[in-house]
Amino acid sequence: MTASHQAAYWQQLADRSLAGELLSREEAHAVLSAPDDALLDQLAAAYRVRRAAWGNRVRLHFLLNAQSGLCPEDCHYCSQSKISTAEIEKYPMLALAKIMEAADRAALLRAGTLCMVISGRAPGETVFAKVIDAVQAVRAKHDLKICACLGLLNAEQVQRLKAAGVETINHNLNTSANFTSEIVSTHTFEDRVGTVQAVKDAGMKTCSGGILGMGESDDDVIDLALSLRELDVKSVPVNFLIPVPGTTFANIRALDPRRCLRILVLYRLLLPTQEIRVSGGREVHLRSMQVMGLYAANSIFIGDYLTTQGQTARDDLRMIEDAGFVLETPDGASYEGDVFTDVPDEYPRAALPLVEV
Repeated sequence: MTASHQAAYWQQLADRSLAGELLSREEAHAVLSAPDDALLDQLAAAYRVRRAAWGNRVRLHFLLNAQSGLCPEDCHYCSQSKISTAEIEKYPMLALAKIMEAADRAALLRAGTLCMVISGRAPGETVFAKVIDAVQAVRAKHDLKICACLGLLNAEQVQRLKAAGVETINHNLNTSANFTSEIVSTHTFEDRVGTVQAVKDAGMKTCSGGILGMGESDDDVIDLALSLRELDVKSVPVNFLIPVPGTTFANIRALDPRRCLRILVLYRLLLPTQEIRVSGGREVHLRSMQVMGLYAANSIFIGDYLTTQGQTARDDLRMIEDAGFVLETPDGASYEGDVFTDVPDEYPRAALPLVEV
């Protein structure tokens, strides 16, 4: 295939995606296996689809690990699991004052959404009540949307979160149905689908994505996207495995920047109107090519992740501005004004994880 025919092919896939058509499995495989010299043409096609739904706006999320470690699950990728020996902070549910400090920081950094996460399989009533109190306090003070990630939830808990002011509930599928048993044994793919379905049934915004680079096949990458499409998930965080020392997957090295970008292109073509967020592993795996991810995705986390560090907030904001993108406000408009006003020069943190990839 000549270069001009190759460029036209990716644009044809973009046309079909914009028309709401589903790419064939053969076409999805072609995206993932394309040569490196096709990458810019692929990103151009993905950007057409991204721009139709999201313009040149970038949505910012701020992640708060409100309860760390102490988890009974055996997820092989996770530094908080019961089988992990990773050196991380472990603490019970944060006091309300600490959560409010995080909400203040999220607002300062122009985030539209505060993502409140607790470790564990499912929240007990004491912790769940504290989450409800925290959500109500944040909503009373800030114009921030709240996304809660609390593990497995039932319909009654989902309704209580909705009444408290939670807009979105996150529960990642993480990988394909076929590959789930390779990454965890303490829950099933169907368990996770059940929580996402309960959120959808309650009329709330669904947030669910995955972790790529865990040793899954191209078919698993495709199947995860198709499952998210079938569930009509509205927000899709795409994480790239950080092989944290002390976890079962500490020695997996399956990613490079170009592979990550091709995955983002595929997810944009398969999920044309969804919010796609470049999430954990962005700095580690995309490295100098981070900004290119925004030509397929339209959202990032600003600041840190659950147990690993991100780049400084000013670096994130500068990256967005330098590429000609604009921040999105909580109501979906474009942010007007100097995004750097009141943002600290250095966001307090440790160094980026020293992981050789």
